[in-house]
Amino acid sequence: MGKHALLSASSAHRWLNCPPSAQFCADLEDKGSEYAQEGTDAHSLCEHKLKLALGMETTDPTENLSFYNEEMEQCANDYAAYVMELVAEARKTCKDPVVLIEQRLDFSRFVPDGFGTGDCVIIADGTLYIVDYKHGKGVEVSADANPQMMLYALGALELFDGIYDIDTVRMAIFQPRRENISVFTMSKSDLYKWAEETLSPTAKLAYEGGGEFACGDWCRFCKAKANCRKRAEYNLELARYDFETPATLEDAEIAAILAKADELSAWAADVKEYALQQALSGVEYDGWKVVEGRSNRKYTDEGAAADAVTAAGYDPYEKKVLGITAMEKMLGKKKFAELLGGLVEKPQGKPVLVPLTDKRPPMNTAAEDFKEN
Repeated sequence: MGKHALLSASSAHRWLNCPPSAQFCADLEDKGSEYAQEGTDAHSLCEHKLKLALGMETTDPTENLSFYNEEMEQCANDYAAYVMELVAEARKTCKDPVVLIEQRLDFSRFVPDGFGTGDCVIIADGTLYIVDYKHGKGVEVSADANPQMMLYALGALELFDGIYDIDTVRMAIFQPRRENISVFTMSKSDLYKWAEETLSPTAKLAYEGGGEFACGDWCRFCKAKANCRKRAEYNLELARYDFETPATLEDAEIAAILAKADELSAWAADVKEYALQQALSGVEYDGWKVVEGRSNRKYTDEGAAADAVTAAGYDPYEKKVLGITAMEKMLGKKKFAELLGGLVEKPQGKPVLVPLTDKRPPMNTAAEDFKEN
């Protein structure tokens, strides 16, 4: 068996919604990215910090991390502190809860060859805790009915359900760079019901390459996202509006376009990036060519440049006040508030149109202000 399962927990959101994508992507190269490596580094540091907090033997991985920085250090410390809060909570009802870190979890009873790795699992009488660390800050991840978390929970139940009297599963996403801690709780019986009625039949379909292709937010991390015909058809539906001016569209039509606008932009960017990589490999697209893009001048050696300018009698450095985040980090939150609390303001953000599912409260519009008067 390979390192990654065909029907992995991390890709469950995709293959549950688009079953044939599992086999379709199986033979495609996973090129990885700097973001993925950064996430891997962060997970290694989180594992180390949590083991330290639990008094377990561990080796500091810092010197081997390509993307280590102060922010990652703080995120890992915060993650360990959060998990320790859950451990303390579990100890209120269970004298000896089990804490598993980076635990391989097998859920193949419901998903063919299904397994994954749980960042942290806490097993106690009554409650099973599943914690997943997310280092990314581009997309906020929710724990609500999150299939990755539910698969981890099933894997943990396979190990401990007969030993501990578990009736509740509590799943948490810890995403510090988005200031997001999302928690979802469900009964064990509801989890098993989902596994039997939804998960198992869909997983069987996906494993065999059956089902229908479908598009949605799960396409974001699909290896075939750039040249998937179904995704192209889905996005090109907007062409039926024939680029009419917004004023000629009905409100319902505009709402439909808004729902797809971000996905359309992402799809177009994916196609352009795919085409560029293909062109660099020798593929020729009629009417297109590869050229050298613009670039900015830079010093080959900043230190030497500064020395040369200083020797000539000039000051090569510019000085400016530290940004708020850097200043708060230097002073500490308490001192920062004491010295600068009255000198910091947070201007109202620029209006943004978002789906109703967005957690932010709605702004007062001109129409609403008029109603109040």
